[in-house]
Amino acid sequence: MSERLRIAVTGVGIVCALGRDQDEFWAHALEGRSGFATLDLFDPSGCKTDLAAQLHDGARARRGKARRASRTDLFCMTAAGEAVAQAGLTPPAGDSALARFGVSMGSSTAGMLEAERWCREGLARGFERRPLSGVLRLPSSVPADAVADMLGAAGPRLSNMTACASSALSIAHAADLIRSGEAPGMVAGGGDALCLMTYAGFGALRLLDRRACRPFDAARQGLSLGEGAGVMVLERWDHAAARGAKPVAEFLDYGASCDAHHMTAPHPDGRGAAAAMAEALARSGVSADRIGHVNAHGTGTALNDVSEARALLEMFGAEGLGRIPITSTKSMVGHLLGGSGGLEAVVLVLSLVHQTAPPTLGWESCDGEMTALDVVAHEPRPLACDYGMSNSFGFGGANCSLVFARVP
Repeated sequence: MSERLRIAVTGVGIVCALGRDQDEFWAHALEGRSGFATLDLFDPSGCKTDLAAQLHDGARARRGKARRASRTDLFCMTAAGEAVAQAGLTPPAGDSALARFGVSMGSSTAGMLEAERWCREGLARGFERRPLSGVLRLPSSVPADAVADMLGAAGPRLSNMTACASSALSIAHAADLIRSGEAPGMVAGGGDALCLMTYAGFGALRLLDRRACRPFDAARQGLSLGEGAGVMVLERWDHAAARGAKPVAEFLDYGASCDAHHMTAPHPDGRGAAAAMAEALARSGVSADRIGHVNAHGTGTALNDVSEARALLEMFGAEGLGRIPITSTKSMVGHLLGGSGGLEAVVLVLSLVHQTAPPTLGWESCDGEMTALDVVAHEPRPLACDYGMSNSFGFGGANCSLVFARVP
């Protein structure tokens, strides 16, 4: 680890139903607020529920390059703008630092919401009257393009679509590019907007809870969907120091795996998840007993929560796991699908910065093997740790664990 290039996190940005920036989000998270309300972004008639963590003022006036941006694009651009501002990077002019940075974004819905509207209006009025701009934002590569164009970042540009691990792996790939010398820094993370296809799809899979999700709770009934984005600025430690930037955290390393057990169900024993966590610790040079907080994937579904609990047990052991506060951010802001890993990595960084773990809403008690978990519930909990882990596990067995360190 001592020979590896150190990577600083110099800025973070977040936008979701609980807040339009990190300060608003953090204040509401510590208050134990819920971002769930009645969904009105589209008509959910026929779906199992009409509950979601929707950002009701998320689509603001679109001007200039953002005029034709999708809802997902706008979320990623907003979070990236906050992260870049905190990092002290200004819009590029000539040889500015940001012009040499790259962008790595993860998403699963991208411009699906706008494509759905285009199809509905085309069927109703005729497609010959619908401008093609309505579907040009559909590809999963577009959020990265939108962020790079907004920032003038001319470095490497990556788009990742690996289900619910998408934006976590985007952060991991960004770190690889920095360490390989491809760029001095990367703007990394991702986001997703709600759309009818995924909302109805999860309903068809019978995975949605009619109430707000209750991760790791004995009475959990499924997940709840949300929208938003989480983005961070990663850069070489020496590069940040040379321009006088103060790191808010350090990105150590990651682990990734694909157990390919089932299209939608995790491996029952959490083998892929455990492999990702083990690799993340090994690559980071951090022993399991030094991890002081885990931001869990924690979806609230019957299979996922047990699978993750088994993986955590294998990784940390019952005694070790009992001393690690576990939080599921999804209990507050819902499952952002491809954007969840980026947002939750940002929340983990904020937890390390403030040395506080936000609560897991709706949790009352664990059952079975999950009783080994120390779930932070009801109110925030003070931390005293230097290292934390964020887990993201997706359909098809795509798994990613990220390890960050507190900066004194």
